[in-house]
Amino acid sequence: MTANYVARETGFAMRGWGHGDRTTNEAFAPLETYGERFDALLRDIRALGFDAIDLWGAHLNPEWATDEHVAVVRDALERRGLEVATYAVWVDKSNIVRSCELAQAVGTKTIGGGLSGEPAELAPVLREHSVTLAIENHPERTPSEVLAKIEAGAGTMAATVDTGWWATQGYDPARAIEELGVHVRHVHLKDVLHEGEPHETCAWGKGIVDVEACVRALQRIGYSGSLTVEHEPEHHDPSHETRAMRTQLEGWLR
Repeated sequence: MTANYVARETGFAMRGWGHGDRTTNEAFAPLETYGERFDALLRDIRALGFDAIDLWGAHLNPEWATDEHVAVVRDALERRGLEVATYAVWVDKSNIVRSCELAQAVGTKTIGGGLSGEPAELAPVLREHSVTLAIENHPERTPSEVLAKIEAGAGTMAATVDTGWWATQGYDPARAIEELGVHVRHVHLKDVLHEGEPHETCAWGKGIVDVEACVRALQRIGYSGSLTVEHEPEHHDPSHETRAMRTQLEGWLR
């Protein structure tokens, strides 16, 4: 998940998510340096052994991404041998059209993120572009809240499971997976240090999420999609830990 590097442009001296998001957007928006920055990001991810990414909106933001930015992304993805599993961006009425266009342009039909406003307002645009909004649970406290939004989306929405955010909200992530069932379109496997705010991620096994139990729950519901390794520390490079977690996950899947 390219958002694992939310703190990278701050020199891993991040003061909250907003700081990292803002700094990353400021660094990546200028077209004249975009190619170098984006290719370096993919180079480092590929070196960790991954073959697909969730492309975070701060690395290709609907507010500033031009067709020239998209061309750079497509070229870098091909050169580095990476695919895009989801376009990870928060959507509302103001950016849903461009977000759908960008998702399609980078080779995915899934937006994995949250939404503001009413699902029914976004559904026609999603349907027109044949893009699914897989709602990533952040503010939702129970799977029933996610399912209600999916129902309101009238066939245009599904669920992105964020195991860390279920734990932050005090809900068992494995149970959430079981309850969401066939609606699970994408998965972020993440551990957090504790229930409640602040939302602090950690390497698997260091926090309160039983990530292996979540993987087993996904197997029980017949999930066969992508599995994202997510860890977004504020004050250090997560690369070493992310590589280790990928290897751990591969062991569980054998």
